[in-house]
Amino acid sequence: MLVHLVADYGFGDLAAAEVRSRLAVHLPGADVTYTPVSPFDTVAAGFCVGQLALGGGPAECLVYHNVAPREDRTEPRPDNEGEPLLAARLTNGAHVVGVAAGCTFAFVAAEVEHLHEVAVPPTGSQFRSRDAFPELLPRLLAGDRSVLAAALDPARLPAVPDRAVAYVDGYGNLKTTWREAPAEPGTSVRVRVGAIEADAVVGGGTFAVPPGALSFAPGSSGWVTRDGGRVRWYELLMRGGNAAALFGFPTPGTPVRVVG
Repeated sequence: MLVHLVADYGFGDLAAAEVRSRLAVHLPGADVTYTPVSPFDTVAAGFCVGQLALGGGPAECLVYHNVAPREDRTEPRPDNEGEPLLAARLTNGAHVVGVAAGCTFAFVAAEVEHLHEVAVPPTGSQFRSRDAFPELLPRLLAGDRSVLAAALDPARLPAVPDRAVAYVDGYGNLKTTWREAPAEPGTSVRVRVGAIEADAVVGGGTFAVPPGALSFAPGSSGWVTRDGGRVRWYELLMRGGNAAALFGFPTPGTPVRVVG
């Protein structure tokens, strides 16, 4: 089985290695890959969860995510109390298990077939993704309903942020939550990301611009929906350059607006 671990432990951080070790105990033989996001970044985490769970992987797939800013309540949290753990089965058969924080489930919400809270104590270890959650995963994958608590309505999950940065890749491309072109292909538009503006060419492909130019076009991220439709997220890409640097390295969730 392929297991995707999506978390904010950092690149090469000890925490990621510890969680992978615990997964090896409870899911022996699983192929575990780690995709890191920035600390507490639930938008980027949700985008990665969606792409990895729905983007064409094997049917036997688990996306296990942990980005838990513990922001569901503002008062002090006794005994390391955190947000609840949720388990989802998607329409393509993939499983998604993770903390219900911010937008972590937003990108898969429309493709959730079954959604439950998991019966796990909300308090205890500060490192719940290592000490409390992994031992539940084989039972969830086996359909053991004794570890499930209340059934939840996927329609009540947080929505995908509208027209915003979703993820910044290693090339500095800004993957956004735009799903439709703001103008006809070949049109130059003025794009504002946060407080910074630049001209971009709307295109049908990200490289359909000369070197040094900014393209606003369907990118490489997306998936097929339950009804056979296609989700394709638009990207801001500077050919031969770095769009994130151009716009001041915006964080996921930053609005992306066409202003002219």
